[in-house]
Amino acid sequence: MFDLRSFACICGLNVFNIFTSLLIICSIALGSGCATLDGPPNPDDPLESYNRAMFSFNETMDRAIVKPVAKGYNWIMPDFLNTGVTNFFSNVDDVVVFFNSLLQLKFREAVSTSARIVWNTTIGLLGFIDVATHMDLPKYNEDFGQTLAFWGVDSGPYFVLPFLGPSTVRDGLSVPVDWVLFDPVFQDKELKVTLSLLVVRYTDKRADLITATDIIDETAPDKYAYIRDAFLQRREYLIHDGNPPDTGMSEDELFKDENLFEDDLDLEKDLK
Repeated sequence: MFDLRSFACICGLNVFNIFTSLLIICSIALGSGCATLDGPPNPDDPLESYNRAMFSFNETMDRAIVKPVAKGYNWIMPDFLNTGVTNFFSNVDDVVVFFNSLLQLKFREAVSTSARIVWNTTIGLLGFIDVATHMDLPKYNEDFGQTLAFWGVDSGPYFVLPFLGPSTVRDGLSVPVDWVLFDPVFQDKELKVTLSLLVVRYTDKRADLITATDIIDETAPDKYAYIRDAFLQRREYLIHDGNPPDTGMSEDELFKDENLFEDDLDLEKDLK
């Protein structure tokens, strides 16, 4: 029977030594000091010096390793298989969504998500085919950071995580909770299998974002600030279930507006 273990074996990724090397590199980067800021610190980003240093480290790793691997992944993967892998990990993520929906007392959402898991795991062949969406069972987005926010825990400052990127102090501390308690990927007892699945998951995710990040690279005069502001707006949108207080932009406008980058492009031209 096909399961997570066999899927990892099929991928054939020997990632243990790679992961160890990346941790060493990250430790060296953190020990090398924080970025120097021009002017006074941003009161809305008190950790900006550290954040920019970690952002620069992540960008360097992305350009040197992650993005080239993601491009190769897109090149060798047929579209149907690429979509299938994305759907598979979306189905795995629904387990995390289910438990966090319960913790947030969103019982209707939890029931809908549990139905998604059942239909996609069975009829959808472990989630490789997303049949649930076509059955009017929508995909939700919930994690333990949102659960903490639901119960009144403040987000804390914006915080850039090594390798994982934009976050906040609250959301960063919640990541291990989702992984250890809810995420099926981390339930396998063998570390190499877990790491292999993580590499496939995040390679697939990075491959899906290549076009979007290329647009940001070409248009945003300050990529760090742009990603920070976009991330924080989207988190507010998700935490408040699409009705954030005093927001000037909806999620659809933030990520689907064709004119999203025009202001940045005009600003970049003015700066030149």
